[in-house]
Amino acid sequence: MASIREYHRPASLDGVLTLLGREGSVVIGGGTVVTTQPGDDPVEVVDLQALGLDTIVSENGSVTIGATARLQDVVESADVPDLLAGAARREAPNTIRNAATVGGAVATGDPDSGFLAALLVHDAVVHVAGPAGSIDVQLPDLLADRSLLTGGIITGVTTGTGGQAAWAATGRTPADVPIVAAYARIGPDGAVRLALTGVAASPVLVEPDGIAQLDPAADFRGSAAYRKALAGVLAGRVLEEVAS
Repeated sequence: MASIREYHRPASLDGVLTLLGREGSVVIGGGTVVTTQPGDDPVEVVDLQALGLDTIVSENGSVTIGATARLQDVVESADVPDLLAGAARREAPNTIRNAATVGGAVATGDPDSGFLAALLVHDAVVHVAGPAGSIDVQLPDLLADRSLLTGGIITGVTTGTGGQAAWAATGRTPADVPIVAAYARIGPDGAVRLALTGVAASPVLVEPDGIAQLDPAADFRGSAAYRKALAGVLAGRVLEEVAS
């Protein structure tokens, strides 16, 4: 576990970005990342909780979730799509959901994260503030290139709402992290989105006819061939459900 050399809780975004320019600085929202970070080098913690980034606001067919909103806030919000709220509930036990933040989940990019897969099919756009200003990044681009966060922070995520959505997963036990999970949505525009976990270095959007091109890594829970076959079965199941 990393030891903490200094702790800061700036009240402004400029203050956060200035501190992040210092060597060994680490951003925290709920603290779950720092407390599990391996290594012996002391870190300088920059806490985002004083920035007021914990709101959830619905407007014009979309919902914007602040970076320091807890996963439990997402679970309980009436403004969040049901698929996204359910994925947040399954992401972690209640004790962790009350600490872990949306920004932390996006920045971590866990390959098994159903929450990220649900964000992907809801066309998530990530708001990033950095030294050069603020930018909006499509979630798939951010998951593929973490350098987009260098020197900056996630301030929020905006997702679409509406449409028909479904998910399916297979794990070793019902309580286990899924080996592979599939999330699908037909948006109000009629376009189909399909996202998978457990088949790449992070959850990914996949074309409905693109399962054959997947090249998942094997681990103790399943071979590459098994994961690929499972992805095909689960994708077919959720695509059929959203189309019905």
